[in-house]
Amino acid sequence: MIKISADNFIYQMAAKNEPVAEVLSGDKVLFETNDCFKNQLNPNNLNLDKVNWNQINPATGPLKIKEAKVGDTLKIDIDKINFNKYGVMLADPEMVFIDDIIKKSKAKLIEIKNNKAIFNEEIELDLNPMIGVIGVAPSKEKGLIPCDTPDSHGGNMDAKIVTEGSTLYLPVLAEGGFLALGDLHASMADGEMVTGLEVAGEVTLTVSLIKEKAIPNPMLENEKYLYTIASDEDIYQACKIASKNMFSFLKQKIKIDETELLMLMGLICDIEICQVVDPKLTARVKIRKDKLKNIDLNFSKKL
Repeated sequence: MIKISADNFIYQMAAKNEPVAEVLSGDKVLFETNDCFKNQLNPNNLNLDKVNWNQINPATGPLKIKEAKVGDTLKIDIDKINFNKYGVMLADPEMVFIDDIIKKSKAKLIEIKNNKAIFNEEIELDLNPMIGVIGVAPSKEKGLIPCDTPDSHGGNMDAKIVTEGSTLYLPVLAEGGFLALGDLHASMADGEMVTGLEVAGEVTLTVSLIKEKAIPNPMLENEKYLYTIASDEDIYQACKIASKNMFSFLKQKIKIDETELLMLMGLICDIEICQVVDPKLTARVKIRKDKLKNIDLNFSKKL
């Protein structure tokens, strides 16, 4: 198994980046990651004046996948997520969703012990480890995209469903794919109103190619659900794009009139919000895979 050190990181996802490793479809890879602050906030330093804000959201990589061509889909099985015994949070007037409450920035160190986040003496929270930033090189037309921004290539989607045991699908938009990831969270609620519980750690993935099967935006599935994910400057538009992507997927699976398919979606599809604080906002549409008997809603099965 190839291991990619956290010393190999990028701040922009682009096809012009030099790959740090190359694998074949089906290979396992271990990504070591910095946290979103590049580990500048830690038990020895919570002084925000010492933080270099140009070193935010590094993504480890990129990884080149041999034979990955534009029009393919990258299948990423998230096998394992490990992380530090502490995490940090930051509440900053310019970074929070409710921006009229906080007058002064504050960093908080949170211990992780016995699979719990020790918020304070009275509050211990269950963990839900996830990958905040994961994406491929954007298309030639889009050039480069900062790691803090989500788009059709993935990026900073901050979707708590991107977790251990799930399978993420990303469109291959440049030859080689050029996968990179970072910004792990030990815990985070939908929306990311402040920050997640930011941690450094390691992620083990199995990376495979689905040849000549293109998708316009990221998709994800786990044991129970299938999701379409989309990002836009307007959260309403992000919801609409994700809904259209789900419609297109279901249209290939369910042979009914388009109007009736929309009616059906109104009964079986949920719209959920991933995050509302990044340069683009991210939404997802969810369907339970066993909702419709006799119809296989698994993405990886041949359409």
